[in-house]
Amino acid sequence: MWTLWAEFLPRERRDCTHPIARLQRAIPVVLGVWIALCALVSGAWAGSTVYRVRLDEAIGPASIDFAVRAIARAERDRAEAVVIELDTPGGLDASMRVLVKAILAADVPVVVYVAPAGARAASAGVFITLAAPVSAMAPGTNIGAAHPVGLGGATPDSVMSRKVVNDAAAYARSLAGRHGRNADWAESAVRSSVSLAAREAVRDSVVDLEAESLTDLLRRIDGREVRLVTGSRVLRTEGAIVRDLTMGFRDRALSHLSSPTLAYLLFVGGLLGIAMELYHPGAILPGVVGGISFILALYALQSLPVQWAGVLLILLALVLFALEVKVTSYGILSVGGAASLFAGSLLFFDRESPYRLSLSVILPAVLGLTAFFLFAVAMATRAQRRPAISGREGMIGALGTAVTDLEPEGRVDVHGEYWRARSERPIRAGARVRVIQTEGLTAMVESAEETVPGRS
Repeated sequence: MWTLWAEFLPRERRDCTHPIARLQRAIPVVLGVWIALCALVSGAWAGSTVYRVRLDEAIGPASIDFAVRAIARAERDRAEAVVIELDTPGGLDASMRVLVKAILAADVPVVVYVAPAGARAASAGVFITLAAPVSAMAPGTNIGAAHPVGLGGATPDSVMSRKVVNDAAAYARSLAGRHGRNADWAESAVRSSVSLAAREAVRDSVVDLEAESLTDLLRRIDGREVRLVTGSRVLRTEGAIVRDLTMGFRDRALSHLSSPTLAYLLFVGGLLGIAMELYHPGAILPGVVGGISFILALYALQSLPVQWAGVLLILLALVLFALEVKVTSYGILSVGGAASLFAGSLLFFDRESPYRLSLSVILPAVLGLTAFFLFAVAMATRAQRRPAISGREGMIGALGTAVTDLEPEGRVDVHGEYWRARSERPIRAGARVRVIQTEGLTAMVESAEETVPGRS
């Protein structure tokens, strides 16, 4: 390179002892060193990024899908680690297993951090914590109570219940043993629903360490060797840049849709809208809104531990309310419908699962739906008892005016409509008439003036 560079120098400066020649000869060396330093610095910064994901709700399809995609992004970006800040009462077994599989197969270290203070890793959260290569807890948190619930009404001694518990216990032991944690406690958390505070969990080797904050956690795990599917890796997390990954609009919408309260209200509201459309055909808006709400409720309910006995009781309530219109029960069907609706709402979700409905949600929904159907039944009953005012039946007894002389046939005006009419006695034009019956499109009338007392 110096030979090529020297060709462009004046002849008197080609001497290597000349100051300018020495400076120009050093330029390529300086550039090379600078490029090497930039490469080293950029490589160091590329490996010092930690992604943080917050799971602070019940474990469901939407939140787990977001967490799995976050792990995949961290792998693509070659992040140093992914920290899952966990605070959950539990959730669906199927969704939990999806995240556990993603953690076990990840090419990036996953750190589960039960935080902030007051948080918990219960039920499904226990399995997620045990699956992580590094697990930590903040002071004032707890972990445990992983006994399976929502078994569809199975009794504790039933074969199905024992199968589910045995499967969960073996799964917990396997996850704990993978990272050298307390497998006996993991099994007891499933079988006996035991729970531990953060300090006790560290003492009993349930989790790896206790950390005051995320910064403290990254400092304490720096230099720790973790085992991944692709081999061992030493964490370099102290002073790392923390990037928060948050849910987008789609993830938030699906997460809120999977809320048990919203799913229940959509279900009840959808049934109400469909019922309004059936009671008043042609209203359109209640039917459209009810249909959309009902379909969204079905989507939400397929990912929630629904007790189908509760769903059937709610549907039975609608049937009883509808029968009140056709059957004279003196209010018995309405009372039965309200009781069935209330019982179905209480049984909508398993009472021991993390998905529960409070009475502040159930009572307004039950009272509102019951009030609507009682109002609809009252209006339908009143309409049935009201005399007909249209059609052939509505013509009987109606008063009108003779447009032409009736001798015996002519035309009359009844309800603003011209009818062909016949009368047994002659009636002059302009006289008041009363319809006594109809024969096809002909009205049989009589003089209304003859029936008025005092008239001759």
